Amino acid sequence: MFSAFAQAFRTPDLRRKLLFTLMIMGLFRMGSFIPTPGVDSVAISTCLAQQDQSSLLDLVNLFSGGALMQLSVFALGIMPYITASIIIQLLRVVIPRFDDLHKEGQTGQSTLTQYTRYLTIFLGVLQSTTMISLARSGQLFPGCSEDIISDRSVTGFLIMLIVMTAGTAVIMWLGELVTERGIGNGMSLLIFTSITATLPAHLFSIGRGGGWAKVGVIVLIILAIAIAVVFVEQSQRRIPVQYAKRMVGRRQYGGSTTYIPLKINMSGVIPVIFASSLLALPPMVAQFGDRTASGGTNPEWVTWIMTHFNHQSAIYLVIYSVLILFFAFFYTSITFNPEEVADNMKRYGGFIPGYRAGRPTAEFLRFVINRITSAGALYLVVVALLPTLLMIPLDLTNTQLPFGGTTLLIIVGVGLQTVKEINTQLQQHHYEGFLR
Repeated sequence: MFSAFAQAFRTPDLRRKLLFTLMIMGLFRMGSFIPTPGVDSVAISTCLAQQDQSSLLDLVNLFSGGALMQLSVFALGIMPYITASIIIQLLRVVIPRFDDLHKEGQTGQSTLTQYTRYLTIFLGVLQSTTMISLARSGQLFPGCSEDIISDRSVTGFLIMLIVMTAGTAVIMWLGELVTERGIGNGMSLLIFTSITATLPAHLFSIGRGGGWAKVGVIVLIILAIAIAVVFVEQSQRRIPVQYAKRMVGRRQYGGSTTYIPLKINMSGVIPVIFASSLLALPPMVAQFGDRTASGGTNPEWVTWIMTHFNHQSAIYLVIYSVLILFFAFFYTSITFNPEEVADNMKRYGGFIPGYRAGRPTAEFLRFVINRITSAGALYLVVVALLPTLLMIPLDLTNTQLPFGGTTLLIIVGVGLQTVKEINTQLQQHHYEGFLR
């Protein structure tokens, strides 16, 4: 991997792309420290020092690189775009027009991308309104006596809303710039930047509070899980496909043999993100009903949610596992359609040895994909729960861990994808000498 990066920096075109990507990543991190107008950054620092991070907004705060809890201009991070992209993909099942656009090729994809942008801005407005309302009511940092909002006028509220929504649009634009002119997928690299940027600070704080021996154990756990993730993410089931020979004029076409690569984890990290997002909703509702700040007594349902919806609760872990399993099968069924694959193979004269083209091929593909998805879903559950379970003996479950299952899947997946693209571009430059 390091040799690939070294060789890429020796290639002028790739060096320019890599430097451009690093520059965008640096700008993204700089925006995470610029406070939104009307926010008292000193009061926020005081509130952060007084309490542990709540599990309510851990996922959003993680994907924003810690910018959410600082209420910076990039406070929402990349989460609105991720949510919008997932919603657009799910709408393909509900709205036939979206499915038709997906099948139209580049033109249809451009239209879907435009819809995703509009939905991102809409979600940015909603999430900005929620975050500002929580901050103004004191629920963003429960128990903190500091007033983190310096301007409580309606004009101040609107300015904060516009700035945070514009920050979401800028992040979306930066990600698209990296995809077009840099190396790798821009949105994935921005998420990668947010996660890795907070890792050293969390390890240092754990080392100061609980001893550096815990940090050594944590690093070993990270490396072991990362190796397992790389092994599974690179694994695939290859289904052989043969194409019959056919004559067109005097030329013969077909007669080749290829394969359909089916990854064990076809849904990626999407099921884990979906499950985490849904489990964050009950604590959010309970936080609005929390009366302890005013000296009152919480209702029973608020107490029950706060007690059971945390990483130490068995109920939370069971629901988390079930949701991951469900979304793994659900998302795979959306992204991989056996009937469509079988029809395309039949149209171009392809067939799987031992199975007739058409319906028998679709049934075989469905059988294989269900078995693979079962293994992939169990793998996601293990990766998502194992870091949390291993942290219980270290007494670190109440600390926001930037190296949970979701983050490890993202870090390893983005790293593999980026290295593959660098290798592909290096091969293209190598082959240029034979084409001249």
